[in-house]
Amino acid sequence: MALHIYNSYSRTKELFEPVTPGHVGLYVCGPTVSGESHLGHARPYISFDIVYRYLLHKGYKVRYVRNITDAGHFEEEGREAEDKVSTKAQLERLEPMELVQKYTNLFHWAMQQFNCLEPSIEPTATGHIVEQIGMIETLIEKGYAYAVNGSVYFNVKKYAAGYDYGKLSGRVLDELLESANRDQVSRTLEGQDEKRDPADFALWKAAPPEHIMRWKSPWGEGFPGWHIECSAMATKYLGKQFDIHGGGMDLLFPHHESEIAQSTICNNCAPVKYWMHNNMITINGRKMGKSYNNVIKLTELFSGEHALLSQPFHPMTVRFFILQSHYRSPLDFSNDALLSSEKAFRRLWEAHQILQKMEEPDQDHADNPTLDQQINDWIRDLETFMDDDFSTAKVIANLFEMAPVINSMKDGHIAKTAIRKDTLRSMKATFSLFLETIFGLQGIEAGPTGVLSPVMELLLEIRKEAKSKKDFATSDRIRNRLNDIGIVIKDEKDGNSSWQLS
Repeated sequence: MALHIYNSYSRTKELFEPVTPGHVGLYVCGPTVSGESHLGHARPYISFDIVYRYLLHKGYKVRYVRNITDAGHFEEEGREAEDKVSTKAQLERLEPMELVQKYTNLFHWAMQQFNCLEPSIEPTATGHIVEQIGMIETLIEKGYAYAVNGSVYFNVKKYAAGYDYGKLSGRVLDELLESANRDQVSRTLEGQDEKRDPADFALWKAAPPEHIMRWKSPWGEGFPGWHIECSAMATKYLGKQFDIHGGGMDLLFPHHESEIAQSTICNNCAPVKYWMHNNMITINGRKMGKSYNNVIKLTELFSGEHALLSQPFHPMTVRFFILQSHYRSPLDFSNDALLSSEKAFRRLWEAHQILQKMEEPDQDHADNPTLDQQINDWIRDLETFMDDDFSTAKVIANLFEMAPVINSMKDGHIAKTAIRKDTLRSMKATFSLFLETIFGLQGIEAGPTGVLSPVMELLLEIRKEAKSKKDFATSDRIRNRLNDIGIVIKDEKDGNSSWQLS
């Protein structure tokens, strides 16, 4: 089965055919580094890390561009434009670029904890002011933008007269105008309105005297709008039209809708073939947001220092939790859900480790051809699931189907000769490929510090020595005390022992 991707623009699954055969241009909207990344940020960057990894597995040469928004990103709906970076810098008493560097470093650290591959290019908004000004000048020249009082706005009504504005987000222009008109009343009363039409969005904003981050432009000193940043950087590094643009569903409007409008006029073509959007993470059924006081920062997630958490959670547990749902499905977070994911991941990873150490049978035929065929069916389906719009949850379900077989072969309940040598080799390669290479998962110890594993190895060694001396009182005491704190010891036929959290 060839790769099919759900295109948010057409609302259908489409056969993936890149603009240039063998090559893929992938752009994902990166973080606004005005604050620390939280759980909601983890989903898009892990989801599109899987997309990136799978495209590489399919043999494509991928240029993955993920930007850093380190200027602007101001809001316009119902209130005066606010530059998030400058505002936060003043609150933290830092220079804007000092604040930007602080949170960029923290974001990179979090991505490393999640084992996300680095993008091919990570451009910053402040490093591409020239390109943004150039696009704005083109929009003015073509009559789709206008300058007023040192700011520049995009003419939405003119664009909508000739193009399908609102198709990506499913919003009707008349409804947008009605909503914008309500906001305009408030803005006019406050003396803030300067747009020709309330639906127009800012491409460039004049900087007030107190504004720290400012650049010279043909319209005076100011700073760029949020939407023009991504259009400029995507065009520069991926061309006028590229393959995949990703981001969260919360970016459908106005951000991605505005990107389409700007880029289409500047480049005389639709900028993106396939729009991909991940769904949101909710917490106990409620949207995550500062107003609900339920935002969990990634550092809090890893340390357990949050009222909603009962313990620290390893980054791999969080990554596995996210992959257990399809990227377009809603994902409800709870402490119990993470605890369940942790146990499930440990079981699956343990089966993976057992499998890799398993000796291959000498014979090439299967004593149980039905089981042998079933295993090969499970393996064959994995790539089919991924080709069907990256269905990671179905892949994980199939891997779990094989886990009991692996454990039974280890325990001797199923003979190793039940399956062919080639089938066992295929199982080993498949688990490594999907768990490690494509899903980017790594083994976890009991907690972020990773100190439990070597401690357990020492205890099991002491216990084995005690048993060899027939000191069963010490052996039983170690096992029982560990069991009391939730660690189960399992004695193997070969005289060795293994452990797992109960």
